[in-house]
Formats: sequence, C-alpha cells, structure tokens
Amino acid sequence: MFGNYLIGLREGLEASLVVCILIAYLVKTERRDALRPIWIGISTAVLVALAFGFALEFGSQELTFQAQEGLGGSLSIIAVGLVTWMVFWMRRTARHLKTELHGKLDTALQMGTGALVATAFLAVGREGLETALFIWSSVHTSTDGTQGPMIGALLGIATAVVLGWLFYRGAVRINLSKFFTWTGGMLVIVAAGVLAYGFHDLQEADFIPGLQSLAFDISSTIPPDSWYGTLLKGVLNFQPDPTVLQATVWVLYLVPTLALFLTPVGFAASLKAAGSAAGSREQKATDEQAGAADGGARDGGGDVADGERVHDGARRAGGRAVGDES
Repeated sequence: MFGNYLIGLREGLEASLVVCILIAYLVKTERRDALRPIWIGISTAVLVALAFGFALEFGSQELTFQAQEGLGGSLSIIAVGLVTWMVFWMRRTARHLKTELHGKLDTALQMGTGALVATAFLAVGREGLETALFIWSSVHTSTDGTQGPMIGALLGIATAVVLGWLFYRGAVRINLSKFFTWTGGMLVIVAAGVLAYGFHDLQEADFIPGLQSLAFDISSTIPPDSWYGTLLKGVLNFQPDPTVLQATVWVLYLVPTLALFLTPVGFAASLKAAGSAAGSREQKATDEQAGAADGGARDGGGDVADGERVHDGARRAGGRAVGDES
C-alpha cells in the first residue's frame, strides 16, 4: 500500500505543480480570461487518464489468463521505462520547470484558445497517463486480493492535490529539488519490483522460460501472508520465492539506475570540463616544449653559422696578410 501511495503522491504532485504554475501565472499577469481554456484542457486530460485506466482494468478481464499475464507483464515493463524517464527528467528540470511552463504558456497565449487547451492538456495528460499505467501495473502485481494498493494510490493522489493547493496559496514552501530526489530514489526501488514482477508475468504467460527455476525460497522465513511479508510486498513488491530471471532483472535495473540517479546533477559535465581543461594544459605544455626545442635548434644553428663566418673572415684576412708581405 505504501508503494502505491508513493506512486500516487509523486505522480500526482507533479501534475498538481503544473496546474498551480499555469494558474498562478495567468492570475499574476491578469489574464484570467485564459483560465477557462486551461481548466478545459486539465479536465480533458484527467478524463482521458481515467478512461485509460478503466480500459486497462476492464479490458484485460475479457482476456484469457495467458493473455492477461502477457499484457500485464508487457505494460509493466513499459510503465517502468516511462517512470524511469520521468524521474530523471524531473530531477534535471525541477529547478527550471516554472520558467519552461511560462515560456510555453506565453506562446500559447499568442496563438489563441485552442493552443491554451492543448498546452494544459499535454502538460497534465502526460502525467495522468503515466500515473494510470504505473498504478495499474503496480496494482496488477499485487496478489493479496485486497483493495489496499488502489486505496494507497488514491490517498497519494488526494495528498498531492492538497499539497498542490497549499503550494498555490503559499502555505507550503519546501525544496522541490530535494523532495523529488528523495521520492525519485524511492520510486526507483518500487519500479525495480514492478519490473521484476513484469518479467514473472511473462514467464507465467509462457513467453519467457524459467518459471520453475527459483533463485531462492525463503517463504518459511518470510511467509507471504504474514504482516511483514505483506508490508514488504506492498512497499517493495518483494517476493520470497523469485525466479532466477526476476532476481537478475531486479539487480540489473536497481543498482545502475539508482547509482546514476544519485549522481549529482552536472557531475558528468564537470568531469568532461575537467578533462578538457587538463587536455588543454597538456597541449599547451607540449607546444611550449616544442617551441623551446625549435628555438634552441635555431639558436644552435645561428652559433654554427656565426662561427663559420668568423673562421672564413680570419682565413681571408690571413691570406691578404701573406700577400702583402710578399
């Protein structure tokens, strides 16, 4: 339940922030006449996301067990890919989100009502579709037969809406960059469980072999129906008897993704800049050494030439002196 609460909170808060930024900008710039198209776009995006969620839930019920597992596994993998991209995108652009949305809104205001509707729909719709897909995938991986996962997701979305309203009213001020870093890291852990179970679904659908090859089985130590087993399942999608493929996918996704996500923003760019600077210094030193060598060679050549001119002059002088004496 906590994992789904986190999903609803994280995804819902992004959508709430987008709405707050759009509405606040129009109010501050005294363009209240443009609020109606914005709300139309937002409402349409919400309805499309809900329709997408209902289609996933009720459409899959008409399928055979094998088709359901194949669909669930495939959509889980797609959902993890989208959420991973979103987490890194928000980590990179959280500080500049307001400026980016303001620029898009200024362009839409110049283009007219239709552009305003489209701007709001696209800004919120993307978050809504990602939320619907990831929540459905997460709920689908739950096998406890309760409504806990869905309740957790709805509570997370409700919390996000309240926080969004408080942001708009100016009652809550937090460091969004740190907030999205912490929640993004936890969401990567949740996504690892969803991804692993997605591959398990594909194994149950006989699309991928290895369903009977277990990596380990600690069901006797952590019973799935115990309170702590249920807690681990709800938070981390933990399974006490995963297949070898599940465990492998979980490790291969979680370790590099979390390490890359926790790398400070701009770290790679700073390493590249440091490497370029070091290369420039080495090239400069090489050029200076080459210039010194060329200068030494030229100086040495000059000394030889001067010596030869002195010797020739002395020889000619000696010749004339002998001639004069005779």
